[in-house]
Amino acid sequence: MLFSIKTLADNRAILTGAQTGRRLFGKLVANAAAQVEPDPAFLDFSGIDVATSSFLRESVVAFRDYARSTLPNLYPVIANAAEPVAEELAFFLRHRGDALWACELDSAGAPINPRLLGELDEVQRATFDRVTQLGSASAPALAALTDKGSAIGATAWSNRLSNLASRGLLIERRGGKTKTFTLVLETT
Repeated sequence: MLFSIKTLADNRAILTGAQTGRRLFGKLVANAAAQVEPDPAFLDFSGIDVATSSFLRESVVAFRDYARSTLPNLYPVIANAAEPVAEELAFFLRHRGDALWACELDSAGAPINPRLLGELDEVQRATFDRVTQLGSASAPALAALTDKGSAIGATAWSNRLSNLASRGLLIERRGGKTKTFTLVLETT
């Protein structure tokens, strides 16, 4: 799924203000469709020169929160953001202790150069890094890999993994009683 932010924002290259962000949020919600399988929704910022924190808060971050609570198989990802837009979003997300996926899209529409914008706290970052190393993880598997002297059990791992999935950073798949988590975008 691909959303052209410039098209949805009436072809404007400079996006400012909470009200403008709320209008874009409404358009994103109206154009989002439920997915049968987990799928990234690329918010394509091609042609956008500047976007303010208030705009990004009311559009991108609000849409990510909406999608993760209402459309569980939709994972918003920032695509093709110019450096000033990526910097503004990263600054806003770091202030909140939050993160979003970002990438560029190649000529075929495939994601390249995946990265996180923003910041995760130490515990969430360690959990994200562990899933990155393993490629996929479940709470029981992470608990089994944890040092025996550690107090981190399957429930704590489950909470950490679910938190990252609720932010749209990990895809959650259920297989019987166990949930398995993978990265939304592959990293190299």
